[in-house]
Amino acid sequence: QVQLVESGGGLVQAGGSLRLSCAASGRIFSFYVMGWFRQAPEKEREFVVAINWSGGITEYADSVKGRFTISRDNAKNTVYLQMNSLKPEDTAVYYCAASRRNIISARESEYAYWGQGTQVTVSS
Repeated sequence: QVQLVESGGGLVQAGGSLRLSCAASGRIFSFYVMGWFRQAPEKEREFVVAINWSGGITEYADSVKGRFTISRDNAKNTVYLQMNSLKPEDTAVYYCAASRRNIISARESEYAYWGQGTQVTVSS
């Protein structure tokens, strides 16, 4: 079992930055692929980015490439999402997720554990 708690969300102006954190507890964190998803109002949840257990492999959604950076610190059982050059369309609830598989995936069904989410609001 893995418990995930996100933090770092908030209100920021367009062009600004935020860093989200996801603290994991429970079973060995370093064996999990970690991902970030987001859900905007009245839209389906969508994949943002994922990282493998070592941090050496990442996959980004096209909409955030070059602006967002995922990283992880297995010693701290924490994954981070640095978000730069934020746009109003980045406004959403951001969810951290953990997969028991060793393969990065953008599919929600591959992730067995989810956090409660943290709100990110970007004003224009």
